Amino acid sequence: MRAYLNEFLMDRRVLDVPWPIRRLIVSAFILPTRPRRSAEAYAKIWRPDGSPLLHYSRAMADALQQQLDRPVALAMRYGQPDIASAFTELAARGVQHCLVAPLYPHHADSTTTTSLEAAASHCPNGMEVTNLPAFYDAPAYIEALAAATRAALPAEYDHLLMSYHGLPERHLTKADPTGGHCLASDNCCETRSAAHATCYRHQTRVTSRLLAAALDLADNRWSISYQSRLGRLPWLTPYTDQRLVELAEAGVRHLAVVCPAFVADNLETLEEIGLAGEETFRAAGGERLTLVPCLNDHPTWVAALAELLRTAQLR
Repeated sequence: MRAYLNEFLMDRRVLDVPWPIRRLIVSAFILPTRPRRSAEAYAKIWRPDGSPLLHYSRAMADALQQQLDRPVALAMRYGQPDIASAFTELAARGVQHCLVAPLYPHHADSTTTTSLEAAASHCPNGMEVTNLPAFYDAPAYIEALAAATRAALPAEYDHLLMSYHGLPERHLTKADPTGGHCLASDNCCETRSAAHATCYRHQTRVTSRLLAAALDLADNRWSISYQSRLGRLPWLTPYTDQRLVELAEAGVRHLAVVCPAFVADNLETLEEIGLAGEETFRAAGGERLTLVPCLNDHPTWVAALAELLRTAQLR
């Protein structure tokens, strides 16, 4: 856990401060205590075969292999199996052109950009690489997300909360190619701009509207929030933990939560929402929280991903 957190938090795309300051923050303030807390959280959701994220990612990759007539290799941005090993495996199988697919529907430098940079740095000489773009509004992704959500929703529920992984506001403005659109106004996400191609906030809002429409939800039956914030800098709001309390206090008794930013279940879905989030919701007066599983290896999602990859390869 300590090695993983060190690799993750020392990524300049994740903790975007100069290296000496980043090293000080990680070594002096995070690594002394956070590995133990993270290990305790992981222990609550650990599977007999290990990490839920790795389990579901492998199941997804195996199912995808059945849909495609070419080699599929799985890699994690941090930890194992790593990107370098995946390229080695593909090269050994004779691959000369590789399509790199960051499995993040919405663009963010701390997820998409760092993954593509790592892939570029480990790509073997002579291998050609193309990249799968963000697919937050792709019909195949929305249809798969709606199908998986619809199948998991209880017969009766009061509200659907769409909880996305949070992002520091500073990451949005740094990724803004216009230099002055993101967060410059209250309706920046609804005002057409070149910034939207790299704006995580805009893209999560688009996904949410499309999913709500696919599920035929009235505007008062769903809302958006952002989870997993770290530190004291302003992050995207509303915060999920606060939204859980607000919904319970507003009279929501049966709440469903879906996490569209993740395609595979992990600590942030299973523990942060499924366990800690339910406890927060119930303590505030709610009665039941239903966590909608991520797409994982849902057949509709595997077929959708195969379609996205085929389309990207034809570009």
